[in-house]
Parts: sequence; structure tokens; C-alpha cells
Amino acid sequence: MDSSSTRRQNTRRKLFAAAVTLIAEQGFSSTTVDEIAERAGVAKGTVYYNFASKTDLFEELLRHGMELLTRSLRAAAEEAAERGGGRAAALDAMIRAGLDFVARHPSLAQLYVAELWRTNRAWQPTLTRVRQQAVEVIESVLREAAAEGDGGPVSETDIPLTASAVFGMVLVAALDWQSFQPERSVDDVHAALSRLLQGRLNGVAG
Repeated sequence: MDSSSTRRQNTRRKLFAAAVTLIAEQGFSSTTVDEIAERAGVAKGTVYYNFASKTDLFEELLRHGMELLTRSLRAAAEEAAERGGGRAAALDAMIRAGLDFVARHPSLAQLYVAELWRTNRAWQPTLTRVRQQAVEVIESVLREAAAEGDGGPVSETDIPLTASAVFGMVLVAALDWQSFQPERSVDDVHAALSRLLQGRLNGVAG
């Protein structure tokens, strides 16, 4: 990667960090491009050089953030498999990856959850698409278990809903932890969610 591409990526990361903080603090409509530029330490023209508009910046921010989460989930599942773990180990690793992601990016996760069910936003199609990419990582583990004849109580038709439920549970539980139970450790929260899932998904992977 050449130096100009590296500089542009660094600039975009600064703008993302500034935007997510400001929008989490005061909302999308109340946040101005001038404020984003000031918080990022760049000129206003730099914002428009990288993004066509504030809406475009926010859409790219959500897409970028959810793609990072998807990569984290996929890497966790692959690492569990490399260690010789079964599907249960992969699901457990993805729970931990999701918790770690929200702990690192709480404002981004809050914005994502807040925006996901708003149907009148310009970025809704993008948000729906990147959500599906993340859910499909979980689906793939469940489908592999079903293909191996180890589907347990989760039938083939339950897989999309079960994957969505796992994804939503981890995000919402992680945000609840960060907002209302910050004294709890990530290990404690991870153990609680793992125990909760074992009752429903016991036998899906082993």
C-alpha cells in the first residue's frame, strides 16, 4: 500500500472516530460537518474530499464498523476450528468476539442498534446488507453442524432465526453490560451468555 493510500485511510479513521463520538453524544441531525472536522483535527474540505456528504460519511462509518465486526466473528470461528474445537467452541468464540468488539467500540454499537430498525434512513439498505453478512457468519457454523448430522434441537428451518437471535443477543447484552453493569468483567458476561446458549443450542455443535 502506497503512502497516499495509507494517509487517506488514517484520515478516514480519524473522521469515523470523530463522527461516531459526536453523533452518539448529540444525534445525527445536530452534528455538523464543521464539528466533525474540528474534532478530527482536519480542515472541513478534507471531510468533503473523502465523503460526498455527512450522510455518506455516516453510512460508510456504519458499513466499516459492521464489516470489522463480521471479520472478528469469522476470525474467532476459524481460530476455534484450528484449535480443534467443534461448533459449540466456534459459537462460544464468536460470543466472546462480539463482546470484545462492543467493549472496544461502544458508541458505534449503540448507533448501529439505534439505527437498525429505522426504515426512513438513507443508509438503511447498507445497514441491512452488512447486518446480514454478520449473521451469515453465525449461520454458516449452524449449517455446518446440521450438514454433519449434529443439528440437535435446532432444525434446518430454525437456522436463520437462531443466527439472528444469537447476533442480537450478543449486541444487546453487551450494550446492557457496558451501560448498566460495567462492574462486571467480560469473562463474567461471556460465561453467562455461554450458559444461556447451551440450553438452546446444546447438540448443535460438539
